[in-house]
Amino acid sequence: MTVLSSIAVAFAVAGLTLTALFTVIRIVRGPTILDRMIASDVLLTTLILAVGTDMVLRNHVDGIPLMTAIAATAVLATIAVARYVKRRTRTTLPVGPGEVPND
Repeated sequence: MTVLSSIAVAFAVAGLTLTALFTVIRIVRGPTILDRMIASDVLLTTLILAVGTDMVLRNHVDGIPLMTAIAATAVLATIAVARYVKRRTRTTLPVGPGEVPND
């Protein structure tokens, strides 16, 4: 591995590590479920990038099924949370005068 490659790998690992660390902090601190959902999407994307970085460094494509499964999980989780938030918002918002409920 050349010096330039080693430096690029060090920057990639440092960037992915910092991203994962700050994302976990955002998941823990919140404050809302949407903040946590966005942070979990970022964490899953960071994991996909880490697997992709490993594939580039080791010159293989064995991680593609894992990357696909992680991406599918992220999409389905986002859809589930969005539906939950929509349903919760609809039931907790008061209906003003002259407005019709969305049921």
